[in-house]
Amino acid sequence: MSLPDPQFNAAGTLQHFIDLQGLDADTLTRILDTAEGFTGINDRKIKQVPLLRGKTVANLFFENSTRTRTAFELAAKRLSADILNIDLVTSSTSKGESLLDTLRVLESLQCDMFIVRHADSGAAHFIARHVAPHINIINGGDGQHSHPTQGMLDVFTIRRHKGDFSNLCVVIIGDIKHSRVARSDIAALTILGAGEVRVVGPKTLMPSDVESMNVKVFSSLDTALKGADVIISLRLQKERMKNATVPSSGEFYRTYGLSPQRLALAKPDALVMHPGPTNRGVEIAGSVADGAQSVILEQVTYGIAVRMAVMSIIMGNSDAMSASRISNNTTTTDAQL
Repeated sequence: MSLPDPQFNAAGTLQHFIDLQGLDADTLTRILDTAEGFTGINDRKIKQVPLLRGKTVANLFFENSTRTRTAFELAAKRLSADILNIDLVTSSTSKGESLLDTLRVLESLQCDMFIVRHADSGAAHFIARHVAPHINIINGGDGQHSHPTQGMLDVFTIRRHKGDFSNLCVVIIGDIKHSRVARSDIAALTILGAGEVRVVGPKTLMPSDVESMNVKVFSSLDTALKGADVIISLRLQKERMKNATVPSSGEFYRTYGLSPQRLALAKPDALVMHPGPTNRGVEIAGSVADGAQSVILEQVTYGIAVRMAVMSIIMGNSDAMSASRISNNTTTTDAQL
């Protein structure tokens, strides 16, 4: 018997944000619409709203990160939360402390939300199942499994430029097998009804279950790019590769690199995206990354608004549950008196 999805509380509302699989289009659209309301905060003199005032958010990064960690920190600060950055790469876990013991220590700090990034797939699910009931969990990336806020900021960027997803052809290039971003992008695009999602890359960098992922698989990049509305180039995840046969950087670029000549095969207004960090001359040409069709820096900017939306929604749902419990307890006590 399968366990219930830990993302939802007893009332069926979103309490954690761990994986896009299992969520519906209404939930994703609510996040996108909420993020839309936060995009203008950069234009304010004071770039803060009081939605999470009095709350404490802890960045629990068991794996190195720059973009994701910084974006979550800025998102928390702009929601007026207190932010606690804990360097777990060199913490007691590296000295042999178990994940559960570390979790209990961190719970004692009276935090309200944990942003978790971990090298092991499933770590965020594990923490969500064992964390204290009042703490919300957001997955900042777990192994090769999922990076849900990256998936959401990618579809947010696409929606801002292209609107409706139903007629779009999206091409994802490169290391599909080891990329949690690819899995989250595919999940988000599928849930939102994208017309066609194509994946292209070396056979050794395709997941074994790719045929079941609601995508069309290509071996030729030139063929895959024809008629594309959106192109997402991925970094080679060399730190996650164990037995995969990988071409040299030069060979990869010649076969799967997004050059200006290849970009011309897509539609003239095709978007160029990349989750970063970009390896210029390996998966993408510098002139393409910096070109007029690139929205790579927009992805980074929109990532703050999307993470603000996710944090405010799941913590708001948790607060509603807490308020309900307090109300019910008060009623019972009054009746007894």
